[in-house]
Amino acid sequence: QVQLVESGGGLVQAGGSLRLSCAASGRSLGSFAMAWFRQGPGKEREFVARTARTPWSGESSQYGDSVKGRFTISRDNAKNTVYLEMNSLKFEDTAVYYCAAGSNYGRDYDYWGQGTQVTVSS
Repeated sequence: QVQLVESGGGLVQAGGSLRLSCAASGRSLGSFAMAWFRQGPGKEREFVARTARTPWSGESSQYGDSVKGRFTISRDNAKNTVYLEMNSLKFEDTAVYYCAAGSNYGRDYDYWGQGTQVTVSS
């Protein structure tokens, strides 16, 4: 079992920055692909970013189109924590942000955090 706890959310003005953290316990995050998703008010859950490691490509990251160039996902295996650095925040980035852990070789995520609220004021 893996327990994921997000933190770092809050209220920020448009154009500002936040860094979200996702701390894991129970197992090492190094063996998982890690991702961030978000769900805004009245919206469906949206993919934000993913980092995974495979023998043939090493560590690689992917981003949703709406956050490319503004958000960066990273992990610190020593701290068993994944981060989401969010810059140039927009009003439409307002959402509950969730981290998830899953297989490096697929797109299913077995473990989810409880979410952290990010609110961007315009």
